[in-house]
Amino acid sequence: MGAGGSMNYANVIEFVKQQISDNGRPPNYPFRDRFEHTMRVYRWAIKLQAQVGGNLDVIVLAALLHDVGWEEGREHGDVGAEIAVEFLDSIGIEPEIISRVGEIIRIHDDKDTEEELSLECRVVMDADLLDEVGAISVLWDSMATACEDGASYKRAYTRIKAFYTGNRPKIRRCKTEVGRLEFGRRMKLLEEFLAQLEKELF
Repeated sequence: MGAGGSMNYANVIEFVKQQISDNGRPPNYPFRDRFEHTMRVYRWAIKLQAQVGGNLDVIVLAALLHDVGWEEGREHGDVGAEIAVEFLDSIGIEPEIISRVGEIIRIHDDKDTEEELSLECRVVMDADLLDEVGAISVLWDSMATACEDGASYKRAYTRIKAFYTGNRPKIRRCKTEVGRLEFGRRMKLLEEFLAQLEKELF
């Protein structure tokens, strides 16, 4: 059962869209859409899987369902795993796949874990880590600055630079070599962007 086989991801995507819309998790910023984030993680997970392998159904389902959970005072991974397991069971997914997907969702946020992780878990964690790093983080920081009082190019620059400085060491969180290479490329892009921006701005 694979992407081209009997599994229908479209109904999973529909469920995810509804869950994210209904779960009441407050957005960090009005422009940040968690469903769009989920779809980008899903696309990156497929790209990573194409290069490193792993069970595609487990990876896709975990990537799609990784952020469906939200409850005040509880880890969103725990809540999401419960929701995902119940949903996947209701649509007749085999128990072994359900169990693997649930486990990935439960721990996906613990990017600094030293635990031995399955290849599928490492792929999903890297796809999640890669989202909102790179060109997209420049958009994020610029838009976030524009939402604040006293917005200016200089304040956006300061925020982009702080993001770059704070996130560069997080390459250690990458769990696959392909993820590490992509993360490194994105940091290089930010470094070059900041160097150019400094020439134009100051």
